[in-house]
Amino acid sequence: MKNSESEDQLTLRIGQERLVIQRRYEVISIANDFVIALWFLVGSILFLFPQFEHAAIWLFILGSFQFLIRPSIRLVRHIHLRKEPRDGWDC
Repeated sequence: MKNSESEDQLTLRIGQERLVIQRRYEVISIANDFVIALWFLVGSILFLFPQFEHAAIWLFILGSFQFLIRPSIRLVRHIHLRKEPRDGWDC
């Protein structure tokens, strides 16, 4: 029987080393938040220079769109489709 903690970790092998990411959806959510903050920070700095205002607007739009990803990550964390083994009762 698998426990839920081992199902919620991702292990990547890099040569002889292993990178173990626990609570992968939480890590994805944190990474998403970091990138959103980066878009808004760079966009804010670009607004200081009139020639870069157009690029700043696009960064704000990108960051705002990425805010839509946040609830999607939380929803995926709670809902999983798992393949069930076939038994003799299925037709």
